[in-house]
Amino acid sequence: MTTKLTLTVQKSTIEKAKHYAKHTGRSLSELVEKYLESITVNEGPAVSSGLKGIVGAVKLPDDFDEDAELRDYFERKHR
Repeated sequence: MTTKLTLTVQKSTIEKAKHYAKHTGRSLSELVEKYLESITVNEGPAVSSGLKGIVGAVKLPDDFDEDAELRDYFERKHR
C-alpha cells in the first residue's frame, strides 16, 4: 500500500534530485522510497560505504557478492 508524504526540502535540492531522477529513468518518489528503505533495513548483507553512496542508482542482484567481485577485479587487473 502506498501513501502520500509531504516533505519540506530546499528548492535547489529538489531541482537537483528531479534532474537526477529523470536522467536515471526513475521517479523522485522511487528515489526517496529506496533511500528510506536503505536506512531503515536491519536485515540482509552488510553494504560497504562505497556501495552505500550509490544505493538506488544501481540495481544489483540479490546474490551479489561484493568481496568476490573485488577479488576478481584485482586478479584481472594484476595479471
